[in-house]
Amino acid sequence: MARLVCVAGLLVIAAVSAVAEAGLSKGYSLPVFPREDSVQKDGETGTELLFLTNAKYKDTNLYFHQRSWLADSSLILFFSSREQGGLMGYVVETGELTQITAADGTKLHNPTAALNRNSVFAMSGDRVLEIQLTISVKERKGVKHAKVTARERALCTVKGVDVYLNESCDGRYLAAGGGNLEGAGKAGLLLIDEVTGAWERLCDMPAGVTYHGHVQWSITNPYWISFAGEPDRLWVVDIRDRKPWCPYHQQKDEMVTHESWWLNDELIFCGGTHPKPTEDSHLKAIDLRAGTVRIIGEGSWWPGASSAEIAKRNWWHASGSPDGRWMAGDNWHGDIMLFDGKTSRPKSLTTNHRTYGSGEHPEVGWDRKGKQVIFGSHKIGGVTCCVATVPEAWQKELDGTRIGLEAK
Repeated sequence: MARLVCVAGLLVIAAVSAVAEAGLSKGYSLPVFPREDSVQKDGETGTELLFLTNAKYKDTNLYFHQRSWLADSSLILFFSSREQGGLMGYVVETGELTQITAADGTKLHNPTAALNRNSVFAMSGDRVLEIQLTISVKERKGVKHAKVTARERALCTVKGVDVYLNESCDGRYLAAGGGNLEGAGKAGLLLIDEVTGAWERLCDMPAGVTYHGHVQWSITNPYWISFAGEPDRLWVVDIRDRKPWCPYHQQKDEMVTHESWWLNDELIFCGGTHPKPTEDSHLKAIDLRAGTVRIIGEGSWWPGASSAEIAKRNWWHASGSPDGRWMAGDNWHGDIMLFDGKTSRPKSLTTNHRTYGSGEHPEVGWDRKGKQVIFGSHKIGGVTCCVATVPEAWQKELDGTRIGLEAK
């Protein structure tokens, strides 16, 4: 059965790729700008840090549960406030920057990198587009320079989308949501077929639930989509029966926030039971089929502590590497902790990327291989995107532990 599923998935990918290629516009060149990047080591942890820009403008990473790296990891997506900014890309091989626009030059929003090909799904106004990117690198006088060419495919036009587009793990659909889709006066989720571009309303909000966005697809289950609501935060809908259900009902004053998908039908999220402003916030994982919840990264709370002290020891965004090895949590001081996905042991990756009470949150996202994370940093002045590489020694330590367990 598993083999049949894999074959079916390959057929879907092939079909989408063929249609995408047929519907693409003529190629158009994207502007390429000189590199601004710099590298340093974290003074406390020794982790290698790559700052994509020089922080003269407000440059921020995509939201933490979006794909920021192209399928072949040749380019990293981010946003910039500069005049020729908007959606931009960092060319990994050369360090140069490129502005990514629609064929008519308009800026893009709500982007995510495609799962299986070097494309970006994004919106220009109400238009949903696929922007296919081709990067070629030549060396002149010992210096490498990139040429970036784009081709556009229009999928559909939908009014009222107010969250990032998010692609299914089989590359078949895009999902999105909005508080007033197509002027219908009520919030809901929609599906967009990547082959045909046809879209349909998937579901409305359940009675008594306020829509809070955060629409995202399971990274392993092609049928499950989650979204955020209120008063209960966590909601899931199966695209086959289209009936939203809540996997975790909150208690009074319990905080549940900033969730993302993990392996094996698990959602990871942050939260605790002490009310604001001095809440505790653990990094947790819920098995949606069993209904069980476990703490991966423990937060702390104690009487009389200040909000800043509490924030130093608690987690705010939860994200997992796609290979299942790590989970990441960040706090309001800009510290990033990794937790071993098997043992839950913590590893401090990097610290002090934000001043408590001001600035952008790190909102840690993962690369395609589970080797690097991207996040917002104020360490070199204004906010910029920082990429931290997981130390190889940590990876070897995990490999050694697992080899020992297998031997036993």
